[in-house]
Amino acid sequence: MKFEAFSEKQTLALTWWSDSSPWRDWDAVICDGAVRSGKTLCMGISFLCWATRRFDGRQFGMCGKTIASLRRNVVSVLLPVMRDLGFGVDEKISKNLFTLSFGGRSNTFYLFGGRDESSQALIQGATFAGVLLDEVALMPKSFVEQACARCSVSGSKLWFNCNPEGPSHWFYQEWVKKSTERRAVYIHFSLEDNPALSRKIIARYRKMYSGVFYRRFVLGEWVASTGRVYDFFDESYVREAPDGALEEYAVSCDYGTANPSSFGLWGRRGEVWYRLREYYYNSREEGFQKTDAEYVRELKVLIGGRRVRAVVVDPSAASFIEALRREGLSVVKADNDVLSGIRLTADLLKAGRLVICSACEDAIREFSLYSWDEKREDRDAPIKLNDHAMDDIRYFAATIAAPRREEVFAATFAERDAMFE
Repeated sequence: MKFEAFSEKQTLALTWWSDSSPWRDWDAVICDGAVRSGKTLCMGISFLCWATRRFDGRQFGMCGKTIASLRRNVVSVLLPVMRDLGFGVDEKISKNLFTLSFGGRSNTFYLFGGRDESSQALIQGATFAGVLLDEVALMPKSFVEQACARCSVSGSKLWFNCNPEGPSHWFYQEWVKKSTERRAVYIHFSLEDNPALSRKIIARYRKMYSGVFYRRFVLGEWVASTGRVYDFFDESYVREAPDGALEEYAVSCDYGTANPSSFGLWGRRGEVWYRLREYYYNSREEGFQKTDAEYVRELKVLIGGRRVRAVVVDPSAASFIEALRREGLSVVKADNDVLSGIRLTADLLKAGRLVICSACEDAIREFSLYSWDEKREDRDAPIKLNDHAMDDIRYFAATIAAPRREEVFAATFAERDAMFE
């Protein structure tokens, strides 16, 4: 893999710790900003080179929201680069670690996931000479503080990388805004700071996002969520499915008892999923609740004898899932990460891979009303109103319509190669 010129900010991320750097004695580095700006890969290479240059026989931590995401987004891209640079790599996947060696020195790197508050227990007791936290803004504060506390070796440093969240986020308030006070080198990246991105690719990323996601992932700003969630959605996103039979079908469900239930029937032609029809029932407006058995009958009417690939359901709807399975339907528990699901739904809609048909009146109505809760300063969250079709569409986008894993890996390695070819 050939290395070409790096941008000024990428070079700073790579060399801030070196003997000639004015920041060599600082304790940490923070890289935030736009997606695909090259910050993650440069920081990862820098972290591993720094560890090898400064230490021998030590342990280091590498953290992501989950170990799976850390492997996918960081480790699987970094290790081939390090091998190409002449480092010896011995990876033990079952033990979530790898050993890196060069010039007679060898250090061990342990992988951790910081999904929730309980994750801090996983890292307690360790002693590190340094820790890298990828997408630190997605981790709970308790986990990050525990990881930082593990770095007790003389000369240890902290490495933080993230895309921006809201301006009240604890990491922005306590680290980004206080970076000088904490002796942390702060490097803010834009798309233009990655020389591997052509103007055409940069323009494509600018078109992919809108609203809060545009300001965070393209402009790299720490801004609050305001207004409509899908502020770009209008009648241009409503059109009919092509004539004839579609290639496969699926159903998405947001199940409610006191709250409304929303089911959507989807059909695929090529890479595009069409929301063909829907069922929407509001027990409060109708005056009585339906049983699981009644909802199963309504869902089968919606399917209309078609063979469906899967019925995607909120994983918390245990009794409804069991009722569906007793009817012989293939049930898949939905990915229920709200913010990433909203972002993925928006991406798929803007890319034309999700289409809402005119018969889906309740979904169209909710798209125009679904809004961010501006009273929630602690985190991003939509208002829990007009969200039932929105939830079932989000479940479908994240669980069925999302790019297949092999596509994600192909894109990841294509971008890695583009940066160094």
